[in-house]
Amino acid sequence: MSTTTAGAPPAAVPPAARVETPFRRFVSEFAASRLALFGLVLFCIIVLVAVLAPWIAPQNPYDLAQLDIMDGRLEPGSVGGSGITYWLGTDDQGRDMLSGIMYGLRISLTVGAGSAILACLVGASLGMLAAYAGGRTDSLIMRLVDLQLSFPAILAALMILAFLGKGILNVVIALVVVEWAYYARTVRGSALVERRREYIEAAQCLALPTHRIIFRHLLPNCLPPLIVVGTMQVARAIALEATLSFLGLGVPITEPSLGLLIANGYEYMLSGKYWISFYPGIALLVTIVSINLVGDQLRDVLNPRLKK
Repeated sequence: MSTTTAGAPPAAVPPAARVETPFRRFVSEFAASRLALFGLVLFCIIVLVAVLAPWIAPQNPYDLAQLDIMDGRLEPGSVGGSGITYWLGTDDQGRDMLSGIMYGLRISLTVGAGSAILACLVGASLGMLAAYAGGRTDSLIMRLVDLQLSFPAILAALMILAFLGKGILNVVIALVVVEWAYYARTVRGSALVERRREYIEAAQCLALPTHRIIFRHLLPNCLPPLIVVGTMQVARAIALEATLSFLGLGVPITEPSLGLLIANGYEYMLSGKYWISFYPGIALLVTIVSINLVGDQLRDVLNPRLKK
């Protein structure tokens, strides 16, 4: 006999509990910081502008066919004879500064991200090899790391570029040489801890190949600190590339980055033509700050010991 009271509404069935996966937990913890979300959105906008520069820029400032010699030079903001509105003014060649910044972002982001990825591959591989092999291999690799870190990064990069010469590829090589040691030291520290875990001992007992143990079992558990360091190194690589280009040893003038745009207007600063260097400098600052905001929150989320 049913005990349900006549006319009473049926009991509500509780909704199924939402399963909290590691990815959902990561997203919720990352989204807890409004500054980090602001930095992520800002960086995504910067990347989108850089990727779409050939389609959204008012002109290609380095295509002579698109330049009008009748337009004003060193103008703070005007409408040119070709009908283009120079919102951020023009440089000493009469080129649109807004378009130059959009194209300069492409080079800066490409060099920064490309060098960081290559340095990560080299440094992470050597760091895991040092931690897993130990002995003389570990000592040799870490002495190379110590030697690399003993030189100021900008000085080492200048020496390499003085030998290799200008060029985007040469800048990437120089940045990889000065950055790989940070990844190697970080990965080695994490790998030394993970190497003593039971799952590594079990893999060794099963006589799995060394490369499989390193890349299938050891590397995935070293990713959190690697992601944090990688994010910070992208910002550092962009800043280093800008410094090298400002000093005249970075990218060529036919493919200018933000650093070279800043250098082009440096000699006009004293005469009041501030916008040639000012606006590219602001773009560089905003790019680096947005990456650092994301990196700071990633550090707090992926490293429980640093959580506030």
